[in-house]
Amino acid sequence: MKLYLKSRYIVSLILVFLVTNCRQSLDFQHYTSQKVNTSNKAMIVAAHPLAVAAGLDILDQGGNAIDAMVATQFALAVVYPRAGNIGGGGFMIYDEKDNETVALDFREKAPFAATTNMYLDSLGNPIAGLSTKGALAAGVPGSVDGLLQALDKYGRLKDRKRIMQRAIDLAQRGFAISESEANRLNDFAKDFKALNNYPFPFVKPTPWNKGDLLQQTKLAQTLLSIQEKGRDGFYEGDCAAAILNTMEENNGIIVQRDLSRYQSQWKKPIEFSFRGYDIASMPLPSSGGMVLQQVLKMLEPYPLDSLGFQTAESIHLISEAERNAYEVRAKYLGDSDHYNVPVELLLSDQYVSSMRETINLDSAKQSQTDSRMQTKALESFQTTHTSIIDQYGNSASLTITLNSNYGSKLYVQDAGFFLNNEMDDFSVKPGVPNTYGLVGAKANEIAPEKRMLSSMTPTIVKKSGEPYLVLGAPGGSTIITAVLQVILNNIVYGKDLEQSVNACRTHHQWLPDRILLEQDCLSEEIRNALKTKGHKLDETKYMAIIKAIQRTVDGTLTGVGDKRNPDDHAQGL
Repeated sequence: MKLYLKSRYIVSLILVFLVTNCRQSLDFQHYTSQKVNTSNKAMIVAAHPLAVAAGLDILDQGGNAIDAMVATQFALAVVYPRAGNIGGGGFMIYDEKDNETVALDFREKAPFAATTNMYLDSLGNPIAGLSTKGALAAGVPGSVDGLLQALDKYGRLKDRKRIMQRAIDLAQRGFAISESEANRLNDFAKDFKALNNYPFPFVKPTPWNKGDLLQQTKLAQTLLSIQEKGRDGFYEGDCAAAILNTMEENNGIIVQRDLSRYQSQWKKPIEFSFRGYDIASMPLPSSGGMVLQQVLKMLEPYPLDSLGFQTAESIHLISEAERNAYEVRAKYLGDSDHYNVPVELLLSDQYVSSMRETINLDSAKQSQTDSRMQTKALESFQTTHTSIIDQYGNSASLTITLNSNYGSKLYVQDAGFFLNNEMDDFSVKPGVPNTYGLVGAKANEIAPEKRMLSSMTPTIVKKSGEPYLVLGAPGGSTIITAVLQVILNNIVYGKDLEQSVNACRTHHQWLPDRILLEQDCLSEEIRNALKTKGHKLDETKYMAIIKAIQRTVDGTLTGVGDKRNPDDHAQGL
């Protein structure tokens, strides 16, 4: 009888285990995206519902914003491989309740063997595709080091076992891909096959469809190694060997020394006030904080509200301020650890005032350049962003990237992830535009161990000492102007957060010398008025994809995922 009862108990435990795991597996197959949500406790907005679920699970277990951020990001490495990947890098702003606001730089670095002219031919001209595809396009990845440093310093649970398990399960068991991911995988299948001469999970004989199962067993093994060994699970041992093998087989230049010496950096944020709000954003090598401050400070004295929301007059003014700031970006900004960037001067009231004085409210200034400066249309981009406010009042804004969709398109076969193509964010030659049409100069030239200039703009806006807006976006060079416009839409024009995020966007980045508009954005009357002022106009399908949280005076949190990405998801506890 005792043996019978014991056997029944064991069988019951097995059934509970199977049911629990089947339910969890089933959850990986059935999920929906919700763009707007509210909560009185905590909120996460990220690029995929399954990643948000991973973060919320950690918050529910008592974790804080950093614990949840790390869980969300490792899950994104599985379910959002085109951007949220461990082969890249990024930036974070973290505001600890009643304490400090800090910036974390885990941007990729140029390998030791990198040289200034490494992408130029014998005549000094850029070699097409060399800085965007394949092993030579990859910078030394920083994501794993950054996430683990954040966890060790500010996490409440600091428990990699719990925090990473959902990501490991998603990779091992597989999940149903969304229609958006299926379309991307099909779009880039040709590149995958061209750069990877071995089978891997992202290529199959027939086209991908919504609901297809994507399993990544090699990635699961790598995540398990990180879970068990921490940083050494990525930068040393089997994973490092897999990266180095990929480099060797594809004429790359990253070596073990690059991986072993990589280290994220804690920095002081770019901090300034605008109309009574305190804003914290990223310092160099992200240009986001500096450009955001320059533009907002140029605009602050103007009566933007009376000029009207998205009128020809207000768009002209904002575009001219953007033009000025992006010119400074192109000429002077880079990794300040390797180049003496006069940050204090460029952000000073006197300098910003001199920039403002060049703005003519009646006509567009022409972007003056020399013969070396070329222009190029904006191309596709892929980065991802996560915003979190936790139940303790802490807030985190993190942007992570591979640069282009699936980065360099080169897959580390034995470790299960794509490598970035961030080397293209350097100025490969003065005046030659990168993937996003951005030009640069000596400040952003390639050098060993240097971090490439970025436009990522994770930002936290506070009011009366409390987080008011937590936001950021993917979107290449349009990230900064999207963050800018959401702040203006909300603070100046009084739009609610959903309206602020989903309003049509405009963008000016000095070169190419034109205002970029989203499709179906602005009436013909407004467009003609802008042309009359001397602006050239161009269209794109969409620009940066904001993920934002707003906290109202009574503590209510509203999370908004951008309509521009079908997979964006906002959810609270």
